[in-house]
Amino acid sequence: MSLDTGDVVRRLGEGMAGGVLSFPLTSFHADGSLDPHGFRTHVADRIATAPGAVFPACGTGEFFSLDEDEYRTVVSATVQESAGGVPVVAGIGYGWAQAVRFARIAEEAGADALLVLPHYLVAAPQEGLVRQVEEIAARTRLPLIAYQRGQVTFGVEAFKRLADIPTVIGLKDGHSDLDRLQRLTLAAPEGFLFFNGAATAEIQARAYATVGVPAYSSAVHAFAPEIADAFFGALKAGDEGTVEKLLRDFYVPLVELRDRVPGYAVSLVKAAARLRGLPVGPVRAPLTDPSAADLADLTSLLATGLDLVGAAL
Repeated sequence: MSLDTGDVVRRLGEGMAGGVLSFPLTSFHADGSLDPHGFRTHVADRIATAPGAVFPACGTGEFFSLDEDEYRTVVSATVQESAGGVPVVAGIGYGWAQAVRFARIAEEAGADALLVLPHYLVAAPQEGLVRQVEEIAARTRLPLIAYQRGQVTFGVEAFKRLADIPTVIGLKDGHSDLDRLQRLTLAAPEGFLFFNGAATAEIQARAYATVGVPAYSSAVHAFAPEIADAFFGALKAGDEGTVEKLLRDFYVPLVELRDRVPGYAVSLVKAAARLRGLPVGPVRAPLTDPSAADLADLTSLLATGLDLVGAAL
């Protein structure tokens, strides 16, 4: 387990510059119980494609559906499969007291850092948002990345206080308010990490890059690393033709399909992984698996996307 914050920042920074950030799915059996073997197979396959970092038990990994023992299994398996090859950033969340319980499990499992997911349910003032992270930081040695999305939005002054916490090393943004985000990047200390965490982040990757945030998470990497890596490579190389073709023919239709039903941001990703034979199983309630009609559309779209990058279903 790395407790050198500077080393974690360096490794994450290098990873973000070299590949997408991978958010693996959590595998369940048909009866809804955790499938540790299926998860280990899935996360090992993701790590083998050399992402910039791997984030187990986050939104795509259905953190909100895991109990503490299941969380321990998922994070431990990820750390073991990574074996130091890529940084492991585990999700934590709810109120700070519960988040700290998950943080301690992740620390014991050997995670490199933690992603602080938006707190549960209530709206809160800026002071409270900062205090939430301060309380967590005071109780774990691991570096923290804050995640602003939903009811969590940091203004510039609150962000400065956040960035002053010694173990807070970065911010994941899911709001896509580029005016606000630009103000935060300009107020950030040197070396502070930012990445685009919008749903289907590739859609807005070019826009985020214009405000100095080129790194992004990729849900597509969970089921089609060939597509995710091709898009990342084209974007990095300035191959606008490939970027626009993948956006037009795959990513935009995927977003349109995703927006049909609440929760499809996870359910479709898991369904696409199953279509490729990955042992991830169904989603847990309150999410629902896609309808037969939506699954048929997903199958066709996935085949199209893979064909665009010279891969097969």
